[in-house]
Amino acid sequence: MRPLLPADTPSIINRRTALLAGGGSLLALHAPGAHAKAQATPAAPTVWPQALLVPGGVARLPLGPAAARPVVHTQGAKNEQVPVLVVGDAQGWTALVGIPLAAVPGPAHATVAAAGGSAARQLPYTVAPKKYKEQHLTVSPRTVDLSPEDQARYERERDHQALVMATFTEQPAGQALDSLRMRVPVPGRRSSSFGLRRVFNGQARNPHSGMDIAAPTGTPILSPLPARVIDTGEYFFNGGTVWLDHGQGLLSMVCHLSAIDVKVGDVLATGQHLGAVGATGRVTGPHLHWGVMLNRTMVDPALFVPAA
Repeated sequence: MRPLLPADTPSIINRRTALLAGGGSLLALHAPGAHAKAQATPAAPTVWPQALLVPGGVARLPLGPAAARPVVHTQGAKNEQVPVLVVGDAQGWTALVGIPLAAVPGPAHATVAAAGGSAARQLPYTVAPKKYKEQHLTVSPRTVDLSPEDQARYERERDHQALVMATFTEQPAGQALDSLRMRVPVPGRRSSSFGLRRVFNGQARNPHSGMDIAAPTGTPILSPLPARVIDTGEYFFNGGTVWLDHGQGLLSMVCHLSAIDVKVGDVLATGQHLGAVGATGRVTGPHLHWGVMLNRTMVDPALFVPAA
């Protein structure tokens, strides 16, 4: 369901390749001898997150080598400068920019701050159009036509979560992440995809900003990456919710929980238990809503995991 917003083991691969490579293939190996045959070409490792230059996708923008991590910003919904996640090392850095679902197709850019006396420069990219499907759902009328009391509660929760979403820390739990490949928080069928245009009880609402995974009430939920818990609560639309900080504006949220088994400040390893699937908040049945955020923008979680 739409939130208030609007065991996979990572492959052992070269860190620079994992963070910076965008594709290609390795050269075939040849056995010695006159009748040597080329060996099958292994697939190049896939970088995480995958690049997808559409609304709700991720832009991977190469920055080149630098002794220190470059500082990159993008423009927020209110024209504010929002810091961007940068991965890599001194041999080469890459900015990972979350593209808003509301982005207008066409030219866009991020900005690299001036360093060592050089001028600030723009990193241009182009957003391609994407048409998302529409989904019609029937839910409790009180979660669509809000009473004055529920509207006031929603507004309080919206303002609180806006502060949570502005979290930006250089390193989660004191450690930089070598890979941003995520573990899906629960096993199950992906019952509703990111970006669906939602119509509740005949009324259009904001697009679906996460991935829904069908699972029975009580199914354990696991952390998708190392993280620090930055918010927990019971919210009007989201129900039981946990927000996780993975560093540099990469956040994730899990919603509609029946149980929350962590508290703010807890540090979690990948795969560590944090709660249980439920049917709280605005739902049609038990499932997990999983959202991923970059630079205060909800992006498609499928870009961080292998194909189902």
